[in-house]
Amino acid sequence: MPRPVRLALIALVVALAAPAGSVQAAERMQIGFFDDPSFRWSTDPVVNLESARRAGASIIHVLADWSQIAETRPSYALNGNDPAYNLSDLDTLVETAPRYDLQVFVTITGAPKWANGGRTSNVPPTNLRHLTDFARMLATRYNGKYGDGAVTHWSIWNEPNLELFLKPQFRGNKIVSPSIYAKLYLAGYRGIKAGNPLARVAVGQTSNRGRDRPVRGVSGSVAPATFARLLAKAAPKLPFDAWATHPYPTEPRLGPNQRVRYPNVTMTTIGRFGADLQNWFKRRVPIWITEYAQQTRPEYPFGVPRAKQAADARTALRMAAENPYIEMFVWFVLRDSSDKTWHSGLLARNGSKKPSYNICAVEATKLSGQTQVIAPRKQPKIKVIAPYLTWFNRPGAPVGVTYRVYEGKKLVAVGQARPRLLADQTILFVAKFRPTKGHSYRLTADLNDVNGQRTQRTVMLYA
Repeated sequence: MPRPVRLALIALVVALAAPAGSVQAAERMQIGFFDDPSFRWSTDPVVNLESARRAGASIIHVLADWSQIAETRPSYALNGNDPAYNLSDLDTLVETAPRYDLQVFVTITGAPKWANGGRTSNVPPTNLRHLTDFARMLATRYNGKYGDGAVTHWSIWNEPNLELFLKPQFRGNKIVSPSIYAKLYLAGYRGIKAGNPLARVAVGQTSNRGRDRPVRGVSGSVAPATFARLLAKAAPKLPFDAWATHPYPTEPRLGPNQRVRYPNVTMTTIGRFGADLQNWFKRRVPIWITEYAQQTRPEYPFGVPRAKQAADARTALRMAAENPYIEMFVWFVLRDSSDKTWHSGLLARNGSKKPSYNICAVEATKLSGQTQVIAPRKQPKIKVIAPYLTWFNRPGAPVGVTYRVYEGKKLVAVGQARPRLLADQTILFVAKFRPTKGHSYRLTADLNDVNGQRTQRTVMLYA
């Protein structure tokens, strides 16, 4: 479907829910990979980090599995150096990622047995304070101020709409997982914000589908849109920066254009989901796609040919960029690792490139960046990520900025600024132009430090 037609359909879906000026396509978004084996446990993770950078990534997503990091109860929960904590591989990743111009996104998940009465890790802790302390310890350790690097994006719990990761989903026939998750999320959120007030925290991390009713002998599940609606009902003022979701096709061969029955959420229903999130929470809710992929064959017998993975990856990226809510797209995984992991990498196990690698790298040059909503008629304050410069500089270091603002192809402003590097790997500066309500702009920023290091960013601005 041609892009103008797609945009018209998206606008039709959200026009009644969205205020003027908020229905344009995002166009620019952070692009990344979710891949613990490649970035943390590989024998040569820096090769994979460089491959991620060359594929156009600006962010990498990993898990902080509480049940593995703290198998035994720490004596001093807020001290990341307590012997009970196993953080060495995560420390190395967080410290190293900026060298490759990558931010780090961490999802906290999985309760240890000492915290939930000896049950499986999908059962919440009996005392939510333990989760708050764990989240606070991690956020403090990785707040960018103490030499351990910075984690800039967080979320709480993986796929809480599935019993596989959060139990229970039902009591009798009643859906209870959203209300349980509201308390779980808030406990983690409070810990993260106590450790790093600048952190961005996503809610959700929902799987793509669910049954919405208990079925004997089948693991419980709730459809993502049902889960979000009931979460908004249980906690309408829940604080969060975005909704994270995993809009996989239900089978690899069906691809991103698969039609599904809402309230399941795949790439074809995610626009409706964004509009509903706005209605349910009474504000614009950015969407972060924090997992999406298709496995390939022959590595996975039920996967798709490598050429189809490449074509479908291009389609999925473009669909995401044309959606007015999506601000992040993360592919699962960068590189095939073993027979026990997904075979959805853009790189084969031996490191050779599948066709999808070059396709994604080309698309990322067009789509990678940021999106920011700004007030009309006021000179906007622009926030630009700059992880590469934090590899060479501490927070507070001056950064030179030359920016250009375009409306379509027309250059409307040129300026320079000299802000200071913040602990969350960003800079803030005022762009000296006054945007018109309902208009969109593209800002390019050339950044440099006193050591001569340089990087570039693109930000889409919507007034």
